[in-house]
Amino acid sequence: MNRMYDSTNNRAADGHDIVMQGRKTMEITGVKQVESFDSEEFLLLTVMGMLIIKGENLQMKNLDVDRGLVEIKGRVLSLVYTDQSANEKSKGLFSKLFK
Repeated sequence: MNRMYDSTNNRAADGHDIVMQGRKTMEITGVKQVESFDSEEFLLLTVMGMLIIKGENLQMKNLDVDRGLVEIKGRVLSLVYTDQSANEKSKGLFSKLFK
């Protein structure tokens, strides 16, 4: 998985919207950090929590760090919000294994 940017101090606005066109392209605003991504999954920290996007042939079409904007193309299969960051999620898994 590729690591990306942290735009916490560079965001122009704290709004969060997702605009999807035909499950093939999406534009997401309010992105604070791209935790990781590959052709099947994007993990984005947004102002509304962690957003997990799963799909097929996913690619980052555009990244605007100043505006907190990410555009993704590919076949979108699911969008899921969690209240945990990616680090908290992995800590939870390891802490369960080694209790």
